[in-house]
Amino acid sequence: MPFKSIKDIIVRQDFFSPGHGLCAGCGAAQIARIVTKVVGKDSIIINSTGCLEVSTTTYPWTAWKSPYIHVAFENAAAAASGIRSSYDALIMKKKLGKDVNVVVLAGDGGTADIGLQALSGAFERGDRITYICYDNEAYMNTGIQRSGATPYSAWTTTSPAGQRTLKKDLMGIAIAHRVKYAATASIAYLLDATNKVEKAISMNGPSFIHWLQPCTIGWRYDPKLTVKLSRLAVKTGLWPLYEYYDGVTKLTVQVPKRVPVSEYLKPQGRFRHIMDKPDELAKIQSHADELAAKFGLGPVAE
Repeated sequence: MPFKSIKDIIVRQDFFSPGHGLCAGCGAAQIARIVTKVVGKDSIIINSTGCLEVSTTTYPWTAWKSPYIHVAFENAAAAASGIRSSYDALIMKKKLGKDVNVVVLAGDGGTADIGLQALSGAFERGDRITYICYDNEAYMNTGIQRSGATPYSAWTTTSPAGQRTLKKDLMGIAIAHRVKYAATASIAYLLDATNKVEKAISMNGPSFIHWLQPCTIGWRYDPKLTVKLSRLAVKTGLWPLYEYYDGVTKLTVQVPKRVPVSEYLKPQGRFRHIMDKPDELAKIQSHADELAAKFGLGPVAE
């Protein structure tokens, strides 16, 4: 059943404890809480190395209230495939009476770069897993190094003059593998996000969600702006909210009038070095305009 209101989400049981070490304003904490509310107790969470893992599993404590396994950067999708196969075999042999949701939570480094091979394999085989990438657009856990998902011109410790290429199109990669379902998500649009998670876990095959996750440290912004920046990413057209299902791509959040990309970039210290460079801003605006044209978003408001 789809979620119809924020109240429908709030009343769901929590399976992610507030007792963790994630930063104030961290988008990953919000994503983990929402995802575990939706997928419920009959789920296994596979979490690759990253901020979410190191900050929620400080021995001997854990913030996870459902079965949870930490794996390396590169093999989250492979571990999920193994768990899925094991459960399918046990159910087939009638040694288990009910199924479980097998859900991966992995960062952009463990998805776009180090874990891409295992993810491609799981998608190609058609394994029935839900893979959620919480994308903070760099390797934040190990010192803010650039990843394949770092956006153009963003500062990182390994791209101090600004990233020179556009971020990888992870949705395009997933769709090219003919996954059952793929979608983008934002914590600023919770109903949209929760309903996408609900759809993803209902698929009889692989599903993928690419979820933008603002990082207060790596993006260099005031923690109170996490939701605002998530919303601005959508309103600029840099993060269109859409889904792919049964061969059809559909925009799920309309943006009749977009805001200039400068409004999204200005609060972030990682873009401070280009705020007085019109050519660099124009390149990012042009990229947003291309995405807007592709997904049917409105023009930039005058």
